Amino acid sequence: MKNSSADNQYVGKKVFIGIDVHKRTYSVVSVMEGVVIKKWQTSASPEKLATQLKSYYLGAEIYTAYEAGFSGFVLHRTLELAGINSIVVNPGSIEVAVHNRVKTDKRDALKIATLLEAKRLRAIRIPSEENEQERILSRTREQLIGERSTMQNMIRMKGHQFGLIAPEDRRTMSHLFVAELIEASPSPEFSLAINAYWKIWKSLDAEIKIIEQELKKQAKSDPNEKIYRSAPGIGPISARVLSNELGDMSQFANERQLFSYTGLTPSEHSSGDNIRRGHITRQGNRRVRRILCESAWTAIKKDKELREFFERLCSRTGKKKAIVAVAHKLIGRIRAAFRQGSIYQMNIIS
Repeated sequence: MKNSSADNQYVGKKVFIGIDVHKRTYSVVSVMEGVVIKKWQTSASPEKLATQLKSYYLGAEIYTAYEAGFSGFVLHRTLELAGINSIVVNPGSIEVAVHNRVKTDKRDALKIATLLEAKRLRAIRIPSEENEQERILSRTREQLIGERSTMQNMIRMKGHQFGLIAPEDRRTMSHLFVAELIEASPSPEFSLAINAYWKIWKSLDAEIKIIEQELKKQAKSDPNEKIYRSAPGIGPISARVLSNELGDMSQFANERQLFSYTGLTPSEHSSGDNIRRGHITRQGNRRVRRILCESAWTAIKKDKELREFFERLCSRTGKKKAIVAVAHKLIGRIRAAFRQGSIYQMNIIS
C-alpha cells in the first residue's frame, strides 16, 4: 500500500485505528470504509505512534481505540494532544463471537478497529492527570493489603501443614496468633520460614499506616469528603476510594452513565419482544463496586428506607442480589446529594 501524500488519498476520509497495547510493542490495524488498509507493529512509544498516524493518513480524520489496562492513559492523552480522536474501552465490553475465541495481537487490533468504525465501542471515563495521581494512594493501599493477606495465608498454610492449626480453627490471623505458632514450632526451619513471612507482614503494616495518614491529609482538602461521609456505610477509607475513583458525581450526566461506570447495570438479554435482565455486567470499576456492596450492608442497618427496600427484595431474589440493588440505590442517592449540593438525607432507624 502506498502512503503517499501526493495523491491525497486520505484527505477528507475517516480512518479507524485499533491498537493492541503491550509492554514493549503496539500492534496496530487501520480500517477505512470497511476495508483493512494497513497492519503493522511498532515500539510502545505514544509519541512515535502519533507521528506515524499523522504521516500515514495525512489529511484524514483519525479515530483510535485501545483497551484499558496496565498502560494507563498516557497513550490516550498523547494521541488527543496530537489532534487524533482517541477512546479507551473496557476489555470486557468488546464483543466476542461464540466460535471465534482465538486471540492474536493483530486479530485483537482488527476487532477493535472494526467495532470502532461500526460505532459499537463505548469509551470509559478518563480521569484527569491530577485525579490519577490522587488515586495512587487508595489503590496502593488496596494492593498492600492484598500482599498482607497473602503473607497471612502463607503462615496459616504452614501451620496447617505441620498440624499446628486444626482444620476447624477459624481464628483471624493476628500477630498474637503467629507468636503462638512460633512458640509451638516443631523445628528451627519452621520458625525461620514463619518469621520471614511475619517480617514482611509487619513491614506492610508500617507502609499501610503511612499511606493511611496521607489519605487523612488528602481528605481534609477534598471538597467531596463531606458528602461522601454523610452517606450511611461510608467510612473514612470508603470515602477516599469513592472520591478518588468517582470525584464529584454531579459530573455524570445521568444515573445510567454512573451505573455503567460502576458496573452496577444489570446485563440484558433480548430476543424478539422479550427483554430479560440478569446479573450486573461487572464491566465497570471493580473497586467502586466492591466498596459500595460492602457499604450497603452497613447502610441497611442505619437507613430505614434502604432496610425496607432490602427486605422487600430479599425474599424473592436472595441476599446477594438484594444487597447489589441496595448498592445501586445508595450510589444513586449519593449522586443526587452532589447534584443538590447537600449532604445525604437519611431516614434513620430508631
